[in-house]
Amino acid sequence: MKHERGSTTTAGGPAQPVAGATAGAGAGTGRRGTRGVRALARPEPWRRGRLLAASALLLGLVLALHAEVPNGGWRLGSLLESGLPWLGLFVPVLLAAALWRRSAAAVLALLLPAAAWLHLFGGLLVDKSGPGGDLTVVEQNVNADNPDPAATARRLAGSGADLLALVELAPKAVQVYEQGLAEAYPYHAVLGTVGLWSRLPLGDTRPIDVMNYGPVVDGRPVEGWMDVGNRALRTTVTTARGPLPVYVAHLGSVRVNPVTGFRTGSRDVGVRTLGRALAADRSARVLLLGDLNGTLDDRALAGLTAGMRSAQDTAGAGFGFSYPASFPLVRIDHILLRGLTATSARVLPANGSDHRPVAARIRW
Repeated sequence: MKHERGSTTTAGGPAQPVAGATAGAGAGTGRRGTRGVRALARPEPWRRGRLLAASALLLGLVLALHAEVPNGGWRLGSLLESGLPWLGLFVPVLLAAALWRRSAAAVLALLLPAAAWLHLFGGLLVDKSGPGGDLTVVEQNVNADNPDPAATARRLAGSGADLLALVELAPKAVQVYEQGLAEAYPYHAVLGTVGLWSRLPLGDTRPIDVMNYGPVVDGRPVEGWMDVGNRALRTTVTTARGPLPVYVAHLGSVRVNPVTGFRTGSRDVGVRTLGRALAADRSARVLLLGDLNGTLDDRALAGLTAGMRSAQDTAGAGFGFSYPASFPLVRIDHILLRGLTATSARVLPANGSDHRPVAARIRW
């Protein structure tokens, strides 16, 4: 008589399954689950990777409490906040290390930085753009050392913008931009190194002195302070909906020095000066376009951005990094609004400058 594993044969009937075979399979699965629970219950996975767990907790605290990091003379708080989104890259790195070490404690600790990062930046990962809008605006730092400003002007002329704000205009290049943009933009105003080109009439253009403040030694500005002429203006655009005040600004540069730290002196003075001008402007609608040499996460810009909304944050997708053009790491070029609504925002392709242009569609 032939017997098969897992069955029995009786003299007068078909083969019957052996109860122990099925039960054994279920028991095997149950034993594997039990072993997994027991493995987690053992102290070893919780004892492993204590340094990884501590690193994860520290990362989470830095993300959650970044505003408490002191600035002081080194401006550590501002430096940290300038690169704050990039701290999220440590989460998958620590997670991979925790899994390799089979450290349950480190995996659990990573929930803190992951939650903190998502709280800060998760909303930026959603595309918030929509249809409609009354004006398209573009801002770009065109780079004083741009080797081919004529090519940059041609590409900007094809951007479809109604308002085009350019900063870091080299004196020798202003005429190049005027010629290259004349057909698309019949109106423009240039003061010093900043300018606005427009399809609509402009008027009441005046400078805003954001740079000529600071310590002077032997008749020369201290290093880190710049005296390069006017770097901000206010003008009024005549639209079908009424006058629209537009500010164009290029605040002072920042530097990272291993001895003195994050040097932001000239920029911070410009922030205060421009912030006072915006606060004093009683217009219901205001538009600020410019290279602010700082991210909106940097606490130093809070006085300037109070009451203003970022087009990228409210109507864009992603972080909208604009600098450097070859591999953008930060967004220091901004379109900020008050009394207006952005319906879409994006970063345009590189066009020869070391900054990429940023664009937004806005409505009244």
